[in-house]
Amino acid sequence: MTPLRVGILGAGGIAARHAAAIAAHPEAATLVACCGRDPDKAAVFAAAHGGRAYADRERMLDEAELDILIVALPPFAHSDEVESAARRGIHLLLEKPIALDGGHADRMVAAAEAAGITTQVGFMGRFGAAVERWAELAAAGETGRPGLYSARFHCNALHAPWWREKAKSGGQMVEQLIHMIDLARYLLGDPATVYARTATFFHRGVERYDSDDLSAMLLGYDDGRVALLNATNGAVPGRWEKEIHLVAERMTGHFTDWNTATLTRTEGEPAAERIAGDRDVFAAQLLDLVDAIRSGCPARTPIRDGARSLHLALAALRSAEERREVRF
Repeated sequence: MTPLRVGILGAGGIAARHAAAIAAHPEAATLVACCGRDPDKAAVFAAAHGGRAYADRERMLDEAELDILIVALPPFAHSDEVESAARRGIHLLLEKPIALDGGHADRMVAAAEAAGITTQVGFMGRFGAAVERWAELAAAGETGRPGLYSARFHCNALHAPWWREKAKSGGQMVEQLIHMIDLARYLLGDPATVYARTATFFHRGVERYDSDDLSAMLLGYDDGRVALLNATNGAVPGRWEKEIHLVAERMTGHFTDWNTATLTRTEGEPAAERIAGDRDVFAAQLLDLVDAIRSGCPARTPIRDGARSLHLALAALRSAEERREVRF
């Protein structure tokens, strides 16, 4: 089967991760073009990863005969690329968060769905081997109803200069903790309410750093279930901790990341199952998108889902700003 032709919008580190995923699966996709605001950087990226370098997005979309556009831009740089690709019938893989305000996200959804293109949002945690195993067991009725979800995203880095500015990144909760927000939605469904607190606590002396580096939120479900999430950028330098704990009626799960977990059956004689995968989740989400395009089925994380997770993150941000519980 002919590989799908892919272009990447963006030439930074995340774009390189997507390029590596494409290179690892030449039977599924091939990188034919990339586009960056800096022509020299785009040329260097193309030399390293393949394809033709463009400095103009519209020209790339017109000339490169793309099947898929990967949007690997920082949040503040998202504009009308979804609408532009949708008009040409080009399928999309979008990095998260897909926008910084809900109205923009909703316009993206409307354009993509009106055009009938297939979309995937980069919540790659859904593709982790351990997360997939829990989802399989849950679908088979073996876990029982989940009642408690707790998750944390801990790191310690200055990141890119744009990331430190809340107006450009949305803040740590919107840009990073949103991974755990999305998994809460994926594994438990949408909550009814959210209450959150945020602060810029550890980096008050860093110039132009007003992103939250400390946050926590409580998601409430009308049937009594709860989810607790927290994030900080003041933890151990060089370490990225993305832990999840799930307690369901017949099983508990302790995930040290989306590929690694211990799942323990708690009904009857306790029995533990250890999952220790090394799956490339960037490649897994790309292959899922390719399969969806070829089969005509939705991808695992379509743009509407990406917008929904963003709306929940923004509701948490509003809760923190207004110091009150917000209905979702």
